[in-house]
Amino acid sequence: MGRRLWRNFDFVLLGATILLIVLGVGVIYSATLDTPDLADLPYRQIIYAVLGLGIMFAVAAIDYRFLESFQKPIYVVAVALPAIVFIIGEITHGAQRWIKFKVFSVQPSELTKVLVIVVLAKYLADHQEDIGRLRYVLLSIIYVIPPMILIYLQPDLSTAVVLAVIWLVLVLMAGMRLLHLGVLGIVGVLATPLVWVTMKDYMRQRLITFVTPMYDPLGSAYNINQARIAIGSGGWLGRGFARGSQSQLHFLRVRHTDFIFSVLGEELGLVGALLLIILLVIVLWRITRAAGMARDTFGYLIACGVAATFSFQAMANIAMNLGLLPTTGIPLPFISYGGSSLITFLIAEGLVQSVVMRYKKIEF
Repeated sequence: MGRRLWRNFDFVLLGATILLIVLGVGVIYSATLDTPDLADLPYRQIIYAVLGLGIMFAVAAIDYRFLESFQKPIYVVAVALPAIVFIIGEITHGAQRWIKFKVFSVQPSELTKVLVIVVLAKYLADHQEDIGRLRYVLLSIIYVIPPMILIYLQPDLSTAVVLAVIWLVLVLMAGMRLLHLGVLGIVGVLATPLVWVTMKDYMRQRLITFVTPMYDPLGSAYNINQARIAIGSGGWLGRGFARGSQSQLHFLRVRHTDFIFSVLGEELGLVGALLLIILLVIVLWRITRAAGMARDTFGYLIACGVAATFSFQAMANIAMNLGLLPTTGIPLPFISYGGSSLITFLIAEGLVQSVVMRYKKIEF
């Protein structure tokens, strides 16, 4: 039975994921070249990848339906993770998002995204026939609001937005009426002034810079302007691996995380960017395929939630690098440096593999 189960494992999804990780390690290596304090990052990323892949296989081996019985404990952990950083988290650059240990740091809010997917998928699967009623839609929001507020207060607006996107996609996939979506949209617009007032100054500056790019060219607009220069100078084939002027001369800041796409665009050009996008599309295709193969609503919604998280973060990061969206701290899946992000995405992929492996019919 075990061998038959693993025959359904999606090796195409795994292969595309590994290629993305390898590409990411290569670009991280180039972005941190000749930077002594960052020299160990590509090797750390390899360790995170090996650890994450091991966890992914372990998660895939567990029947995803087993998680249905633990909805409440999972939700408690989902809320506790972003809350605990206010107790033992370390403040870095004005934000309290990470828990630092001797040899590595952990960003708990990353794992919260996967846990929220599981909790929401269970709730919506149990109330699929009722989700057309506004009451149940509002009840589903209650699951998201506490972790979202805690993450926003760290402050981490980008991850809070990701949680909102997860909720929106899942309730739509579960059958929420468009009328209710419109009502909640109007409420959201009316709440905009409150959000604006509670934002940190740097958040407001990023939005102002997006609307008026020349507002602060040497301050809040510096990174995005350098990113555009880097991508534009890449041309068709790029300047060559580890030969990008913006990255190698350190004009491009946070080049190994938020702006790693700019490094890739400058050094590998349009061809390299298209290769990256093709691999991202393959991963998204296989995840959505898993949703279509799911034998129950719970598995279907888990795959939809993972697909929503993956696609939104990929599009948001690339669009930010191109100046099409305001600057955010959303990492590029499997490419940006970061153990918490990489391992979380691999855990999420493990859940998707679990859904695929337990589909009755073998699909070729």
